[in-house]
Amino acid sequence: MNQFEQIPTVSIYGLQICRWGMEDTVKYLTHMLQSEERRPVQIITANPIMVMKALEEPDYMQVMKNAELLVPDGTGVVWAAAKTGMPVQERVPGFDLLHELLRVGEDYHWKVYLLGSTPDVIQATAERLHLQYPGVEIAGYRDGFFKADQDAEVIAEIRKAAPDLLFVARGADTQEPWIARYKEQLGVPLMMGVGGSFDVISGKSKRAPKLFQKLRLEWFYRLLREPTRAARMLALPKFALKVMRDKENVTKPR
Repeated sequence: MNQFEQIPTVSIYGLQICRWGMEDTVKYLTHMLQSEERRPVQIITANPIMVMKALEEPDYMQVMKNAELLVPDGTGVVWAAAKTGMPVQERVPGFDLLHELLRVGEDYHWKVYLLGSTPDVIQATAERLHLQYPGVEIAGYRDGFFKADQDAEVIAEIRKAAPDLLFVARGADTQEPWIARYKEQLGVPLMMGVGGSFDVISGKSKRAPKLFQKLRLEWFYRLLREPTRAARMLALPKFALKVMRDKENVTKPR
């Protein structure tokens, strides 16, 4: 049996979270990109806020369930998996996964399309990634300020560029449903929502210092820098309390 035919997962409230670490995740995605089939794969970087949103909104739950790969981005998801007795190997941050894919992509000369954020940020992101990964072709980029009636135009642009990877930064509420809705039309082998990654890559904002990352407190660093995120961050303690309260029921579908 091919080592990638069965993805090891842990079920958290019905969501199948991949248990692989970064290395095996990248190997799997490289295998998918280099295969003859090259079917569209949507990667979702799952965190507690997204899980709570899925539990509250059936449509969002379906988006997450329909994704081909859910990786454990949030520290809370890693912690919840350990509580089930089926721990994941490690946290797989979306920001790091983006960079690892581009690093590997240099060997294969993959083409990348960047979608989202503001015009200034997306242009700076494209320029910086081109300098950092010259072996990867930035096949195109566009800001995320377009309306639903422009979706067909955006899809046509992406299809014309024919990228191997599509990174979308339009916020978790928008990017995952947008990718899911147009996955087949886009026809890109690998598609992933990357949230605020373009802001960091472009230099507009800073990622949490290594100490915060090591202590798994990146969320706290973001909260300190952006107090307006407080309401959104309330989902974190709610998620923790829910997991503690549900205990053995965490792994049961909802």
